Amino acid sequence: MTTSFPTLSRRRILGGALATASLGQPFLQLHAQAWRGRDPFTLGVASGCPRPDGMVLWTRLAPDPLQPTGGMDDAPVDVAWELAEDERFLRIVQRGTVRATAELAHSVRVELQGLAPARFYWYRFTAGNARSPVGRTRTAPAEDDTATPARFAFASCQQFEQGFYAAYRDIAAQSLDLVVHLGDYIYESSWSSRHVRKHAGGIPTDLPGFRTRHALYKTDADLQAAHAAHPWLVTWDDHEVANDYTDDVSPRSVDPDEFLAMRAAAYQAWFEHMPVPMRMRPRGPSTTIYGRYRFGQMLDVLLMDGRQYRSHHACLIKRSASPLTDCADRLAPERSFFGKAQESWLAQELQLPPTRWTVIAQQTLMAEADRKSGPEHGYWMDGWDGYAAARGRLLDALAADPRRNPLVISGDVHAFFAADLKRTPDGRPVATEFVGGSITSEGPSPSKVANLLAKNPHLRYGRGDVRGYALMSLDVRGCTVDFQAVDDVKLATSPVTRIARFTVEPGAPGVQVAST
Repeated sequence: MTTSFPTLSRRRILGGALATASLGQPFLQLHAQAWRGRDPFTLGVASGCPRPDGMVLWTRLAPDPLQPTGGMDDAPVDVAWELAEDERFLRIVQRGTVRATAELAHSVRVELQGLAPARFYWYRFTAGNARSPVGRTRTAPAEDDTATPARFAFASCQQFEQGFYAAYRDIAAQSLDLVVHLGDYIYESSWSSRHVRKHAGGIPTDLPGFRTRHALYKTDADLQAAHAAHPWLVTWDDHEVANDYTDDVSPRSVDPDEFLAMRAAAYQAWFEHMPVPMRMRPRGPSTTIYGRYRFGQMLDVLLMDGRQYRSHHACLIKRSASPLTDCADRLAPERSFFGKAQESWLAQELQLPPTRWTVIAQQTLMAEADRKSGPEHGYWMDGWDGYAAARGRLLDALAADPRRNPLVISGDVHAFFAADLKRTPDGRPVATEFVGGSITSEGPSPSKVANLLAKNPHLRYGRGDVRGYALMSLDVRGCTVDFQAVDDVKLATSPVTRIARFTVEPGAPGVQVAST
């Protein structure tokens, strides 16, 4: 990769006051006040959804972040923002003011346009005499750019209690175009043992609870550093709401109306804490977060939502996705992982002229995974094996245009995997899948991973005993993927090292193991 990435110092990311606010409608009966009081920028700054001419900037005012209101009253606050071509803000290119309101938890988003493609920019927020740390962001290359390579990290599953975010410290220090987060940004529940820190409060079920949980995660300095260093693309999985939920059904609530009220609160809090545009603001328990992000002629990222619209679990009478099982219902053609409308949208996108590489960014291991020990077959109904026909339709669409060089990136299963995606067990690969481990969430035992590899030869690599993330580098010559693992997730200052490297050649889908 030849792109030169300027350095964003940790002091500039974390020093000074930390910022947060969002563009909401002001309360008509209140006038905006000048901020006076404690540092309101405790949750950092972030950018996201990069385009060739702009992106979204985010922050939230929260002087007391672990209070449901963030320590703010109902009064709106005007927040100034600046965008510059240099870290010292000597060449400011855009500036303005947005209003932070209680309606959106005093979060702020600025949707920028009119910027130059493939450029770094620096940004900051000011409320009264308080100033946020500096964030750095980058626009995507122009759509006709054929030469600029792409390099990004992808991550998922960051249970706050089970480890520290050393992986994000490493991500912040990398030279990247963006970070893709594949879900389980927060966890609603507490599980496992050997916790290094604790959730504040119990399982959230309402808007104050979900706001507090998001704010708790956002207080982590290494997570803030990764947000401040790079633009992000974000989607969700189940733990942002409730484990193993499907559409309007959740193991946590037998009443769909009760669950949808909880989902509405969870989606609202997610929106308030993510660098996403105002068009993603939820309407009750629904919103559209999937979309295409193009990076020149090198890369298309198709960011998917695998929770909101999916069919309910197959095979199981109960509402849980366990135990492992098998039945004819999981093969039913009407079953959908993405839902009918999103499947149709994806099919249309895959018919457009391709870029050099197409990345489908989605939640969980797509490759078939017979998980049961011994000769019997057993599948996990919350994964793609519970939606086999939908997987077949997607793989057929990917095989229809081999120029697309399809790659699938995945999270959820708390393990690293590299897989050949095939339409039939003895067929040739039509795409290549990489699962980027988990930032902290506890993974499967070595014996379970060994069983998976033995029963599913298309799973070319697997490891669940370490935590971390993945790096993907793309250019005209090929794709390289590095699995980055934390030495000790219970140690905040743990080193991070590469444990495996893979390559994919254009026109030749399938995993190739490279030297580490």
